[in-house]
Amino acid sequence: MNFVIDWLSFFLIEQPEGEGSAKHVRMSRFLSGDEYQKSELRPFLDGEFARIAKRKVEPNPKSDASPTKLGRFVLEEGHPLESNPNYALLQRLLAAETPGESREPCQELVQSYLRTSQVRGGVLLVVRTRLEPLDDRYVFILKCDFEQKTAIITDEHSLIANVNMAISAKNMKSLMYPHMVEQGMNDPYHVKIHQFSHARYFEEFMRFIEYPQTLTQLVSEEVLSLARQHIEYVYPEATEERLRAEEEIELIAASPKRELAEKWEHDTVMEATQIITERQPEAELKFKLDHMQVRALLADYGINLHIAKANGRYVVLLEGDALQFERGVSPVEFAKPKSLHEIVSEIEERSRSYAAAPTVSDPDDRPPWE
Repeated sequence: MNFVIDWLSFFLIEQPEGEGSAKHVRMSRFLSGDEYQKSELRPFLDGEFARIAKRKVEPNPKSDASPTKLGRFVLEEGHPLESNPNYALLQRLLAAETPGESREPCQELVQSYLRTSQVRGGVLLVVRTRLEPLDDRYVFILKCDFEQKTAIITDEHSLIANVNMAISAKNMKSLMYPHMVEQGMNDPYHVKIHQFSHARYFEEFMRFIEYPQTLTQLVSEEVLSLARQHIEYVYPEATEERLRAEEEIELIAASPKRELAEKWEHDTVMEATQIITERQPEAELKFKLDHMQVRALLADYGINLHIAKANGRYVVLLEGDALQFERGVSPVEFAKPKSLHEIVSEIEERSRSYAAAPTVSDPDDRPPWE
């Protein structure tokens, strides 16, 4: 994958010392393709464009912390794509053939970036490239942070004394437009953004681009929709029981942590699970049993993962063909598994013992090892 550089715009963003000081562009430089080939930036950036283009991205990330996302231009109903200001700006950058033609849209982009909250100082690069041999045009927007006491900014001609020491590619933020679905197939409705950081400011500086819901959010909405349908089926009339059930669903939706509700029969849960997994096969199922964490696919429920109760205590049964251990060795790795019937009998006996045991209320009655 070979990208040819048509032009590159270089902006050094700096924040003066002192609280409340506004960030500004201390230096800017506009390079042609030939000037880029002779510049100090080439050894650092060569290979980065192909790496960004090949970076995989999901239509709906598993979590909001996913570093690579697809952004979609926000459109008002009945308005064309050209009405979106961010789309129009990126199209102007794509159409600019020379550094001189890129100057105005690049300045507009930088000013939009500086107005974003939590922006850090560093270098912002805007690059127009062509992918050979297809001659498809792309715009890359790159943000590089300088490492303290290693970057030596000189003047407008040499820019950086030692690029390899000054810029860290490891945490480089990037935006690529249009989104390359595969070589020869581009999606003009989406941009691909990469920001491996908890601060989301690089997503925010283009305010008319929205990012998709995470897989977790999609599954949650689907579950709540199915729950409301179930309530309407059980309580067809607007009774107090129905209103109470609807309030419980809203409380569940707003709660960050929830306990097992024990409201639906197993068959109802399996039907809802099948509906969700047909649309989202990679939907995850994560929960804690006391201090133990369980992580599986939602599709595993009822097949490879089972939840039961024994004398009021929860039992989670995991089923599979292979049992693997990682890192530190433990005695459990040498265990010869008991039969399932033996385990069930032991669990039931232990649960009965817990139920019959008296409650310890006096600290002096505690065993000596406590």
